[in-house]
Amino acid sequence: MKEKVYKILPDFLQNFMVYIYNRQAYKRRYGGEYKNFRKEKKENRTLSLEELKEYQKNRYSQFIEFAIQNSEYYKKSIGHIENVQLLENISSLPIVNKEVLRNNIEDIMVKTSEKLEKSKTGGTTGKSLEVKFFFRDSQERFAFLDDFRSRFGYELGKKTGWFSGKSLLTDQDIKKNRFWKTDFFHNVRYYSTFHIKDDYLKYYVENLISYAPEYLVGFPSTILEIAKYGIANGYDFPENIVKAVFPTAETITEETRYYIEKFFKTKLYNQYASSEGAPFIIECEKGNLHLELQTGVFEVLDENDQPTKSGRLVVTSFTTAGTPLIRYDIGDSITLEEFDKKCTCGNNNPLVKEILGRIDDFIYSVENGKINLGNVSNTLKDTKGIIRFQAVQNKLDELELYVVTDKEIYSKQIEKIFMENWKDRVGNVMKIHLHYVNEIPVENSGKYRIVKNNIKDLL
Repeated sequence: MKEKVYKILPDFLQNFMVYIYNRQAYKRRYGGEYKNFRKEKKENRTLSLEELKEYQKNRYSQFIEFAIQNSEYYKKSIGHIENVQLLENISSLPIVNKEVLRNNIEDIMVKTSEKLEKSKTGGTTGKSLEVKFFFRDSQERFAFLDDFRSRFGYELGKKTGWFSGKSLLTDQDIKKNRFWKTDFFHNVRYYSTFHIKDDYLKYYVENLISYAPEYLVGFPSTILEIAKYGIANGYDFPENIVKAVFPTAETITEETRYYIEKFFKTKLYNQYASSEGAPFIIECEKGNLHLELQTGVFEVLDENDQPTKSGRLVVTSFTTAGTPLIRYDIGDSITLEEFDKKCTCGNNNPLVKEILGRIDDFIYSVENGKINLGNVSNTLKDTKGIIRFQAVQNKLDELELYVVTDKEIYSKQIEKIFMENWKDRVGNVMKIHLHYVNEIPVENSGKYRIVKNNIKDLL
């Protein structure tokens, strides 16, 4: 009913409804324990590594005991393990993957009379998942996220351009080339991520220049397309307007960072979390990524579930008491930095060298193994005229490439270079099918995926 009413309202009333929605959401988000959490996070910014590890051990113990007492699944699966609450015994607990979580979700969720907050994952693999949070856990997560962003001057109320998976536009908006809605009270303009095509990008760029937000938040693939269009078409974004870009939900490649920072004349600061409630990895002012031990436990494991420097990420998150995540194989991979490397920013948490992205963000070659998102992105090296592309793998030995080109610049010679770049990565056995298309649609979540791996069950 709300959606039907919203769609028939004039633009200014739709903007008002966005404000009303935000006011209710912010009431929950910034109420309760939020202020206490913000105070704690700020005070803990410069804890020593030893103090951070002690904090982590204590939170882990409390979290495990809570899960055993309140979750039927964990009572049965780990309640019998000796000294289960000790962090040094974490490897004796079973690993929970996405299918286990999905198939046992009702038993994993804790039994409580408290009202819980719902959160849905994006479902980019075709299967969405709904988890539930205690409001205090959501408040702690937002306190930590806001503490991270505040290090670069951000607070609620600062002028922000937001790019998320909310579907807010009507047919009338499209006719008027208006691809945004604005919460004027909270100073946030929400740009659609479902209309990123050449016919419309001009209006995004020009509106961003006139709106002049201090911060950009949201899907980096959308912000990247706007930045690349702006550069290609000679737009000069004013200097010293955007103070920082905070990407969400997607892996950051070198290309993404380069074009966004070049066009908006600012710095991008990465952070990693998830809709399910994964613990945080954040980027500091020095450009280093830090595992935030206050938010959970990070294990980097190889194919035999043994600790390794570069491998799949298994997390235990302290802010998921409603749907406890204990040794959760989240489907992402990271590479840890050398143990002796320290950061001078004042944050003493361990360092991450690289977030490699989701398992779905790999192309798998029988000859060469997994090709990560960064290497996929680098297939554009020495090419011109490729506006965007998407790699879809449906078979072990075949790859579908969908490519949108600028026909005035693109040529057979560039196609040859592009295909050679791919052969360098996947080898000569894999068949590559090249499809030229007018556009590549975003997912239902509003995200644009450069890679779609549909054979992960075979790997």
